[in-house]
Amino acid sequence: MRGTRTLRNVHERIVQAPAEAVGALLDRLATPDDALFPTPVWPAMVLDRPLAVGADGGHGGIRYRVAAHEPGRSVRFDTTGDGLGTGWHRFDVEPLGPGRCRISHVLEVTMSAGRFAFFKLAIEPVHDTMVEEVFDNAERAVLGSLPHPPARRPRRALLVNRLLWVRPTGVPVPADARLLHGAFERPDFTDAWRIPLAPGMPGDPRAWRHVLPFTERGAEGNELMLGEDASHLDFRASVLVDDDSVTLATAVRLHDPYGRLYFAVVRRVHPYMARRSLRRAHRRVAFAARPAGERNARAAVPPS
Repeated sequence: MRGTRTLRNVHERIVQAPAEAVGALLDRLATPDDALFPTPVWPAMVLDRPLAVGADGGHGGIRYRVAAHEPGRSVRFDTTGDGLGTGWHRFDVEPLGPGRCRISHVLEVTMSAGRFAFFKLAIEPVHDTMVEEVFDNAERAVLGSLPHPPARRPRRALLVNRLLWVRPTGVPVPADARLLHGAFERPDFTDAWRIPLAPGMPGDPRAWRHVLPFTERGAEGNELMLGEDASHLDFRASVLVDDDSVTLATAVRLHDPYGRLYFAVVRRVHPYMARRSLRRAHRRVAFAARPAGERNARAAVPPS
């Protein structure tokens, strides 16, 4: 078709493990114990039902549908008109003899010339990194550790990762933030920002302590409270982690006219700083999380 380009991108790796063990990992894609997809650094693969022909889903803004699935050997996903183009991508596991196999990923998409140029510039470095980290996770899961250095994350891929990272949204101060509610009888200011937890991110609020540099003021259940006191105001921040999100809530108590004048200025930039702090902490915690292949290394038992 005039004005279109066809992109074909191929990755493969020899794994020193039986094809049955590596193939079993394919069948766990998009499940709670998915050992392959490199979350939480990159968007998780999500399907609307267990892996089977007809299941719809994708990762990030890329949408696709399961078009073919041979358990333990291959799975193919066809694009569903999300703007990437028309085509497919697939994973295959090929036996190469006892205790040895090849895992491969092929992407083939026909797209406009403009989208092709954008893919090559911005998306391909991310795609290539994600696929190589999928292969790393496969080896971690079946071998227990990587027999070589992990896949490198190019600067361009990390830049795109930073630009597209999920952003917090404003919410009411959660009722479950009991430490924060009990900090001040009548706070002069409160706000709260929430961001979704990605698969593999820790549910313990203390995991967020080292990326939010304030003094710890207490911890209870799934809430950690931080804060600082000064002569003109007292500040408290609550980190509350639930099943699917983390919330950063703030309370401020003002002491005197100087505190009110000071906070009248700070209040204008506080929402930006709170959102920025939470988003940066969220990304740092994600990058510090254990790789999926280590978290979910329980490989399926090969068929007899």
